Amino acid sequence: MASRREFLQHGLCLSTLGALTVPLIGCAAPASPPPPASAAKPAVAVRTASRTAPPARAPAQSAGNAEMAPPPDIFDAQALDMDFWLKPRMLSVIRPQSGEKARVLYWRDGEVIDSAYQELCHIMRDVVGKETAPIDPKLFETLWGTQAFLARYGMEQPLEVLSGYRTAKSNGKLIEQGVPAARQSLHIEGKAADIRIANLNAEVLGGLVRSFRQGGVGFYYREGPRGGWIHADTGLKRTWKG
Repeated sequence: MASRREFLQHGLCLSTLGALTVPLIGCAAPASPPPPASAAKPAVAVRTASRTAPPARAPAQSAGNAEMAPPPDIFDAQALDMDFWLKPRMLSVIRPQSGEKARVLYWRDGEVIDSAYQELCHIMRDVVGKETAPIDPKLFETLWGTQAFLARYGMEQPLEVLSGYRTAKSNGKLIEQGVPAARQSLHIEGKAADIRIANLNAEVLGGLVRSFRQGGVGFYYREGPRGGWIHADTGLKRTWKG
């Protein structure tokens, strides 16, 4: 199992480990009333590091990757206040492939808890390939932020992780089976997850994930009570339908 030091040596973001700036994802804003969309939102330093707040809008999308309509205001992460980002972070997840369930407190008092980070990396492992790899902490920020945001409105279901880290071999097998998977998938780098929340429409879930502005969001619609799944990654900001 890779350590946080090894993760840093691989060149992946470790803004949540050790020193950090909050909010880590999204922007902080007064709780009420919300500021205009163009208003600057401050970043508050915790310990010694600093972080630049993300831009107000993602870059314009190309014609083949058109920007989709924004989610309802109630599902806009940019309206969150600073207190949201300072509270301890508990992530509740299910891995349907392995039958695992976990509720992990992984961040508290400005620091990631190393043992909890390792546990989450194990949960996000390639279940088929039976390999574990470091997961980009920014991805955990997005997953936790999504779940914690919904909990504010009484939606406290666990987050189902359909796919986390994948080996190149496992990713290739999915492509052979006709499952939507990019040949240079960010799953291989530990920077992507396919997720869903029971009884939550995929469009609403995807709109919320996208409002954190941390990377790519893919909308995968399927028939059934769960309504499909959402691909979330920490790569370039982009949106697509699969």
